[in-house]
Parts: sequence; C-alpha cells; structure tokens
Amino acid sequence: MVTRRTAEQEDRLMNLQLLWYIPNQAQPGHRGDAVTAGHNSLETLTSQAKALEEHGWGGALIGTGWGRPDTFTVATALAARTTTFQPLIAVRPGYWQPAQFASAAATLDHLTGGRVLINIVSGKDDLAAYGDREGDQAHRYARTREFIRIVRKLWTEENVTYRGEHFTVTGSTVVPRTVARGDRRHPRLYFGGASEAAEQVAATEADVQLFWGEPLDDVAERIDRLKRLGEKLGREHPPLEFGLRVTTVVRDTTEQAWADAEAKVARMASGGIARDPNRFTAVGQQRLLDLAARGDVLDDNLYTAPGKVGGGGAGTTWLVGSAEDVAKSLRKYQALGITHFVLSDTPYLPEIKRQGDLLLPLLRG
Repeated sequence: MVTRRTAEQEDRLMNLQLLWYIPNQAQPGHRGDAVTAGHNSLETLTSQAKALEEHGWGGALIGTGWGRPDTFTVATALAARTTTFQPLIAVRPGYWQPAQFASAAATLDHLTGGRVLINIVSGKDDLAAYGDREGDQAHRYARTREFIRIVRKLWTEENVTYRGEHFTVTGSTVVPRTVARGDRRHPRLYFGGASEAAEQVAATEADVQLFWGEPLDDVAERIDRLKRLGEKLGREHPPLEFGLRVTTVVRDTTEQAWADAEAKVARMASGGIARDPNRFTAVGQQRLLDLAARGDVLDDNLYTAPGKVGGGGAGTTWLVGSAEDVAKSLRKYQALGITHFVLSDTPYLPEIKRQGDLLLPLLRG
C-alpha cells in the first residue's frame, strides 16, 4: 500500500528547517560537554559548523549573553569558513541599536548569499555591564517590538523615519541590502517567550515563534492562542511560523538512550555537571520546571527530570529514545505546525554526527 502525503504535509517538509546548537561559551563543559583545551577556539567551533554541513543540518543557533564571546563576531567567523551553514544569531535589543544591527546583519547576509537567521532575545541579562537599562516587563517587550519593527523596515524600505518611545531613526537607508530570494525578503526573525507581553510581540512582529520542550497538548494550545492573537491584533506580515528548541538524547536503542539519560541526570544531581546559570524565573522557564510535577516522563518520551536537578532552558526537558522514537515524537510536533527544529545534546560534536546521520533522514523521509 502506497501512502501519499497531503499537500499540507508536503508544504511542511518543504519548509522544514533542521538546526543544531553551537555552545558559544567562555567556560568549557557546557551541559556536560567534553572539557577540552580550546573548546571555544575558531578551529573547534569551525569543526562543529563544518560537521553540521557534512551531516545534513541547515545551521545552528549561537547563543548570546554578557560574559560570553560576542555572538555576531562568532557567527561571522563561522559563516566565512563554511558554504551552506546558516547561523541563527541571537541578539538583544539594547546591546544593539536597531539601525546599527540592521546594517551589520544586512552586510553579513549580503556577503553570505542570504544565509543569516536572527533570534531576538528579550530575557534577563547583565545589562549594567554594557551600559543598558530597562524597566518592567511591559517596557522591555515594548522596546523589543519597536526594535523588530525598525529592523524590518530598514531591511525592506529606504529613507526610513521612525519615531518611537524607545528608538528613533531619521532618513535611514541600509546598504548593502539583505538578500531577496523567492518569498524571502530578509533574514527570518525568530523569537521566544511565554508571557502575555512576549506573545503579543510574537503574534504581530516575529516570523518564527520558538517553544521549548513542552508536551504536545501544551504546544498545540499555545499555537492556537498565538494564531488567534495575531488575528485579534491585526498581524500585517505572512503567517507566523513555529519552532521547537529541545534537547534530544538519541542512541542506537531505546534502552541505551534511557540508560544514558538517567545516568546524566544522576551526574547532574551529584554536582558532576554544572547547574544551568540561566534558570531564571521567566514565564517560559517556569512552565518547564512545573512540568516535573506532572511526572518524570510526559507524552511518549519527554523527560522532565533534568529540570529537577539543575537543567535550564532547552536543557530542562529532553526527548529520549532511539532515532525512530525521537523522530516519531518530533513528527507529532510537526503535525501541530512546527516546521523549525533546533536540537542538541552533548558532547556536541559527536552528537552532530550521530543525530545528523540517524535522526535527520527519518524527519525528511
């Protein structure tokens, strides 16, 4: 019997974006990665970017935060040493002014032939260290909304004048322009956040809303809410797309994957793996931590125990199993409308290869 894909399934496969995570860290051993000399050298990071190209990945998220190597600089260096690698560059309004950022990103996009992706981050950071300041949550996300609006205008219009509460530009034109190709007018703008203020920004301004590893029903509820919110608030851009940022523990067998996952959690509990420093009380992070009260394993294989012993961010919950197990779970997220996946596990370089060879063909098949 031949199973034919629906038009909707074909569209999702065509739009499927499979990304990894490159640990842009000052200290070695991030989330249990191997502690080696030169862990953040250009040679080490380039080896990861090239491995991503060789093993089927589209690119990688490169994180941001004060006290880490500058994200845009790292992304530029890796883009110069690769040919298809797409850096998903995390940036913060306030660290960047919108026109300064729009010009830098457009230049890199031009030089790479349109490989740039952008992740706008509005979470907490050591703002005072680089001379920034912000008010309450409402103020922070209002500023983010203005930042995204100005950047998008500068990428798509000329002689832009914008006078807002937080940012102002007058007669501004970005040169060179971003790469326009098909439906692509500029680099995709990814965004995260689960608070009401964050969801209003995502629903109206972002191109892709990123979720962390929540259960399927929770993600479905958030997708529905964001779609309805976009309609209510009068979204002016193409339909919002959705992505999942999650740790994936993939082994040759289901049994081996769970044995390794449980052993890693035991090491975290004993202090053998450092606690994630980003375990803030953000709404999205708290949603993940609260999942543990519903059980150590949710859905088929969403492991919540890491959050109880220090895991934070994308390391709070893990999808665990054989390549077939994890692919089955990711396809369920895909059926909800998720088309962008940002996956990772440690040690990073071996897992780029393992999951690229075992998992990605199943997702594309």
